[in-house]
Amino acid sequence: MDLIETSVVDDGDLPVADFRAHLRLGAGFADEATGDPLLVQYLRAAIAAVEARIGKALMSRDFRLILPCWRWADAQALPVAPVTAVAAVTMIGGDGVPAVVDPARWRLVVDRHRPQLLATGAVLPGVPTNGRVEVDFTAGFGASWDAVPDDLQQAVMLLAAQFYEGRTGGELGSGPVAALVARWMPVRVTAGGHR
Repeated sequence: MDLIETSVVDDGDLPVADFRAHLRLGAGFADEATGDPLLVQYLRAAIAAVEARIGKALMSRDFRLILPCWRWADAQALPVAPVTAVAAVTMIGGDGVPAVVDPARWRLVVDRHRPQLLATGAVLPGVPTNGRVEVDFTAGFGASWDAVPDDLQQAVMLLAAQFYEGRTGGELGSGPVAALVARWMPVRVTAGGHR
């Protein structure tokens, strides 16, 4: 399995002004924006850490999931949530030739923690021998920072501030950041047998 981000959130869509206010940095100075690239780096690092911990994309962007075979014959869990759309399912033959799967053969099951691609019939289309399947999808709470739930916004701000201030590198394992992201973490009921 390989998961590739095929689009990124633009720097201009990140909450740099909110982060500057959170840090209580001065405003109105001629060189105010000179520190923005550093603030963007801390925000991106904090967003990536929170997303990795909770298995969610905070802001909408596109992904490609590449699989050598389906996890189950009739379903495939998608590794990032919340998924808002599946753009295409493509079979790549052993010869490298792509073939887009008819969307009538699968459907997206939207789930807060574990979205899935389900067969509309008995099974999902077979993956070619020595080939792979690629699933292109969009995941995230929304295109703007305002679409991100408040507790996750606060977790990002706290963690980015820890990165900025150079305190212990920032932590997700315990403390206020862990408390803010806890309800967004996927619940594991079994050792992977349950879909």
